[in-house]
Formats: sequence, structure tokens, C-alpha cells
Amino acid sequence: MKRTANAHWNGTLQEGKGEISTQSTILNNTQFSFKTRFADGIGTNPEELIAAAHAGCFTMAVGAALTQQGITPGDLTTDAILDLDMQALEIKGIHLELKASVIEGVDEAKFKEVAEGAKAGCIVSKALSVPITLNVTYA
Repeated sequence: MKRTANAHWNGTLQEGKGEISTQSTILNNTQFSFKTRFADGIGTNPEELIAAAHAGCFTMAVGAALTQQGITPGDLTTDAILDLDMQALEIKGIHLELKASVIEGVDEAKFKEVAEGAKAGCIVSKALSVPITLNVTYA
């Protein structure tokens, strides 16, 4: 299986602009620029897309791990907070904040164990070489 995306850029770093599109067309010539990446412009940026991909992948991985153990998942919501060091111009890490509704018959320790396994096994986690931390709210 292959997944594709493309980006086009024109101009200087600070004054230029670009568009990002994905195979699914959910992003279709979506704008990005210096301002959307390093300030408050309208559009997206690569770091935001990495965080979104990680949140989605991890949340699905938690659901899959629970299902594989015969447990029906409830509501799962993940915020992925990507730490971009502007001085070094590098991603320092990603923190995952998982909020999950309590599942009857599954205690908090068991749920956190499943979540930690999903963090390690998530396809996007495995593609990243930065520290990944996790906090679970199970209520």
C-alpha cells in the first residue's frame, strides 16, 4: 500500500507560499506559508500535519488493541502536542493526551497498559525518532 501527498512552493522562505494536497483530496491545494508555519497565518504546516497524523494513528491503535483483547472501546480522544524548537529548528518530541471513557470491567491500570502498548506500536510512533510521552485520563 502506498499513500501519497504533494507540496508545491513558490518564492522566498518568508514571502513565498505553497499548497499541499493529499491522495484522498481531503487536503486539496491547502495553503501553507512562513506565517502558517511560524506565526498565525491561515493554512496548515508540516508540524501540525505530523501531530494530526500521530493523534489519529495512536487513537486508532488504542481502539484496535482493546478490540483485539475482546474489549469494546468507548470514547477515545487524543490531543497530540508537537514541541518545535524554534532555535534549533527541530522537533523535540510529541506529547499525547488521551482522554477515554471508562469501560466496564477494565480498570485504569489495564487501560493505561493498553495505551502504552498502542503508543509504542502505532505506525506513526514507529516512524518518528523523537521522544513520545503519554498522559491518560480515564474517567
